[in-house]
Amino acid sequence: MSAFRDLREAVFFVTGNLHKFNEACQVFRAFGISTIMVKRINVVETQADDLEEIAERSVREAVRKCNLPVFVEDAGLFIEALSGFPGPYSSYVFRTIGNKAILRLMQGLRNRKAFFKSAIAYSAPEMRRAIKFIGRINGEIIGEERGNHGFGFDPIFRPNFSSKSFAEMALDEKNQHSHRAVTLRKFAEWYSAIPQTQKS
Repeated sequence: MSAFRDLREAVFFVTGNLHKFNEACQVFRAFGISTIMVKRINVVETQADDLEEIAERSVREAVRKCNLPVFVEDAGLFIEALSGFPGPYSSYVFRTIGNKAILRLMQGLRNRKAFFKSAIAYSAPEMRRAIKFIGRINGEIIGEERGNHGFGFDPIFRPNFSSKSFAEMALDEKNQHSHRAVTLRKFAEWYSAIPQTQKS
């Protein structure tokens, strides 16, 4: 497949989120892959109950509009005591009510379990189906916002492997274990193998 061979050392990431882009750049650097941000595509934000479905719909629309091989990433915070809320609606919930409102919803709740989930979908003009990857990290909602790094719900989420919130971690530390880093590595491993496994 010519698109794979010609662009095997660079990937197009459709996102307007600089934080996500920087995380991807750092992960991909270890695989010798360059990352190009594509942010001027007006992709309608899909609303669905499943992250994989959202990512797949978004990447299909992006490919139609730019006619390039691209990937998109969508992530959500799933809180057990809130029946998985905000889940796939995390971006909208953060923009509208933010971390403090989530903490208010959690007041008095003993069950603080939560997990972050990330979904990546990759497609190209010649592909009939998108390739998808999933990453997840378990943790809990802490009682207050902590840290100045990261973005979104990072200040109120502490992964099980650490005493720090994601927002208390520098990018290097967060990218060792985060849900997005897990998914990015899965994608990068697959993408790096394309020249040997995809023959025209």
